[in-house]
Amino acid sequence: MTVELISVGTEILLGNIVNTNAAYLAEKIALLGLSCYHQSAVGDNEERLEDAIRLALSRSDIVILSGGLGPTKDDLTKEVTAKVFGRELYEDAHSKERIQAYFDRRRAQGREITANNWKQALVPEGAIVVDNYNGTAPGIILEDKENGKTAILLPGPPNEIRPMFERDIAPYLNKLQPEGIYSKMVKICSIGESQAETMVADLMDAQSNPTLAPYAKTGEVHFRVTAKAADEETACRLMEPMLQELKKRFGDYIYTMDEEVTLEEAVVDMLRERQMTVTTAESCTGGLLAGRIMNVPGASSVYREGYITYSNEAKEKLLGVEHQTLETVGAVSPETAEQMARGAARQAGADAALAVTGIAGPDGGTPEKPVGLVYIGCCVQGRIRVEEFHFTGNRSKNRDYAVVRALTLLREELLRDQTQAEIR
Repeated sequence: MTVELISVGTEILLGNIVNTNAAYLAEKIALLGLSCYHQSAVGDNEERLEDAIRLALSRSDIVILSGGLGPTKDDLTKEVTAKVFGRELYEDAHSKERIQAYFDRRRAQGREITANNWKQALVPEGAIVVDNYNGTAPGIILEDKENGKTAILLPGPPNEIRPMFERDIAPYLNKLQPEGIYSKMVKICSIGESQAETMVADLMDAQSNPTLAPYAKTGEVHFRVTAKAADEETACRLMEPMLQELKKRFGDYIYTMDEEVTLEEAVVDMLRERQMTVTTAESCTGGLLAGRIMNVPGASSVYREGYITYSNEAKEKLLGVEHQTLETVGAVSPETAEQMARGAARQAGADAALAVTGIAGPDGGTPEKPVGLVYIGCCVQGRIRVEEFHFTGNRSKNRDYAVVRALTLLREELLRDQTQAEIR
């Protein structure tokens, strides 16, 4: 069964927004075991949108359109799709009630219904209406059973399309197949993509059902194990030997087998389990590391305070980095990273500390200290470790990599601390 994606909106064509919906939907469709051979983006133009829909329906079984379901005149997706399917629009009472309730809840914030909002309550005849729990535009499933064609219309905002897809569209698509597709994720840090893939090359060469696929992330590698089966229980039995083999081969490199858990969540959980606190001292990352930790709900139980010490003066004043160190070896050095980590732990009274100092770019590099050189210091219970990294991305990418490497380094040291405690 083939699916085609059409992203609707002139703002996509102009580059005003990044089309994250297409990437999200493509990944989800693949995980459902559906084929996607074409994607397109079309502006808010009736004629061009109609051509795009007709072309997609001529070569695919299902067309998923995202965007163009808003209340304004240039939102044409619903109207044009209804025209292609030969259906009239009518006002859906259920959708109208939900729109009314949505604005009633927001009246205190000054949100009032305008006449064009009722446009979103219009749906094509015979359509399946999908409730939107995060906005006003309902999703629509329009089936042409005689020709075996289906159009699925979804709202454009990511915070609306994603929960709607997970809640209603994915189960709908899964029922269209005799067998469902089920998957598990294994997330790995501390080793690179090439090494990780080499470690499972034989498994990938011999795969059939389940299958194993690697995904490179910033500073991480994710492996998705996918099985096709009549039900989830059968799929889990098929995947279990593969999952156990991955555990055997990667061991502590695996930080989670839960798709929803992030690296920072795994690290915060480790700190919480050990009843330990952490602090951060950042130069080139400028608070990104602290921000990643703060993204974790409940991080306040392990994180109390942090330091952004961009200048040498701040490193001396807030962290106690020695002036002589900065004068002789410079701010970007293993010595400075060590003193930053020790100083942060001391000042915050924390069990652990991470320190980052480096040259993110694009300027500031020298032959001796090029752009991308970063030193990360980690102090756990007074034990210090400093690592040197050479990143090759732009300024933003170098900072992102530094954050991931810092979290990975802390995780490694917490594991080492646990191993030593068990030996004792």
